[in-house]
Amino acid sequence: MEIGKFIFPEELYYDQTHCWVRIEGNVATQGLSDFGQHIAREIAFVELPRLGRKVQQGVQFMSIESGKWVGRLPALLSGETVEVNTEVEWEPERLNQFPYDDGWLVKIRFEDPSELDNLMRPGTDAFSAFIASETEKYADIL
Repeated sequence: MEIGKFIFPEELYYDQTHCWVRIEGNVATQGLSDFGQHIAREIAFVELPRLGRKVQQGVQFMSIESGKWVGRLPALLSGETVEVNTEVEWEPERLNQFPYDDGWLVKIRFEDPSELDNLMRPGTDAFSAFIASETEKYADIL
């Protein structure tokens, strides 16, 4: 789905920090959305969590840096980190170039599928209103 110049794959779930998760069984792959990478601009550094770390939905557990900006990202689902994309540590520009593919950040084996209800889906009025509000908020840098 496209909203303005931004792409939001419909099979993904999104949060209000501009992250996404793709669900495969009980593993959630998390990354930064197309919109998120646009407002972050050129990403220069990624700090990924260690494998086996227990994470909780909504609690910050990794960070990205862009110029003078540092963003702490929350886990979108509670569980345990089972894989990290070390390629983005060495090539953080992957987040800008391929936000939904090679630019993923971490995989989490999640515990409670009902937590997905706390996330947004493209095509809903709530998601469209959120993106419209964020587009207005960040109009000067988009």
